[in-house]
Amino acid sequence: MLDLHDKMEEAAAFITARGACKPRVGIILGTGLGNFAREVKEEVVIPYCEIPHFPTSTAIGHKGQLVCGTCNGVPVATMEGRFHSYEGYSLQQVTLPVRVMRKLGIELLIVSNAAGGMNPHFRVGDVMIIEDHINLMGDNPLLGYNDERLGPRFPDMSEVYDRKLIDRAMEIARLANFAAHRGVYVGLKGPNFETRAEYRFLRLVGADAVGMSTVPEVIVAAHMGMPVLAISTITNVCLPDVLEKADANEVVQAGKKAEPKMRRIVLEILGDLASDGANVR
Repeated sequence: MLDLHDKMEEAAAFITARGACKPRVGIILGTGLGNFAREVKEEVVIPYCEIPHFPTSTAIGHKGQLVCGTCNGVPVATMEGRFHSYEGYSLQQVTLPVRVMRKLGIELLIVSNAAGGMNPHFRVGDVMIIEDHINLMGDNPLLGYNDERLGPRFPDMSEVYDRKLIDRAMEIARLANFAAHRGVYVGLKGPNFETRAEYRFLRLVGADAVGMSTVPEVIVAAHMGMPVLAISTITNVCLPDVLEKADANEVVQAGKKAEPKMRRIVLEILGDLASDGANVR
C-alpha cells in the first residue's frame, strides 16, 4: 500500500485541475442507479481512462466516467460505473476511487448495487438498505503494509453503515409507499452466479442478499473514517428450491425498473444534508 497515497494524490490533483468543485458526498452508481448522474448540475465529466491510475470499467451498463457537480444543493463526486475483482483488478485498484474522492473532500460515501435476494420476503424490484455485510470474497483491500496516512492498521467495522441514514432511508421509502428492507449483504468475487448449495449456505450464515461489489469500497471507507449509506436493488430472487436461471442482461433491466426508488432515497438524503448544512459526522 506504500504507493497508494501517491496515486491518490496524483489522481485527485488531476480531477481538481479539470475544474471539479470540492465534493461533500461521493456516490458510486452501480446497477439500479446507473442514470443518476443526470441529476448532477454544473457537472465536470471525466472519463476514467483520463484519470491517472484509474482502471477501466468493463461491467455491463457501466459507463466509466466521473461526474462532479451539484445535486440537490450538495456538491458531489459521482462514479458512473465501478470496478470489480472479477474484471481482473486487485481490490486496491477497485477501491482507489474511494480514496481519491476522500482526498477531494467527501464526508459521506453512498453506494448502490444490484443484488440477488435470498430472503424469502424479497421480491424483484424491492430495495434493501444494507445494515451490515459479510466478506466472502477471499480478499481484502487492506492487505499488505499499512500506510498510516490513509488509515489505521486495524479499522473498526462495528458501525460502518450509518444507523441514522439507514433509518432515514427506510422512512423515505415508507412515505413514498414502496418496498424497502433492512438486510445483510454478502460479497462474493464472482463472476458466476451462485449454485443452489451456495445460496443455501449464504442464507444459513445470515445473508439476505448477495452480490459481487460494495464490500471492498465499504472496507476502505471505514479505513478512511467515512460513514456509508449502501443500497441494493433486488434484481433477481435466489430461492434454491425454485431457482431459475440467472441472466446478466435481465439483472440490468430489473435494476433500471427499480431506479426511481433508489433515486428518490438518494435525492432526499442529499436534500437533508443541504438543509442542515452540518458535517455528516
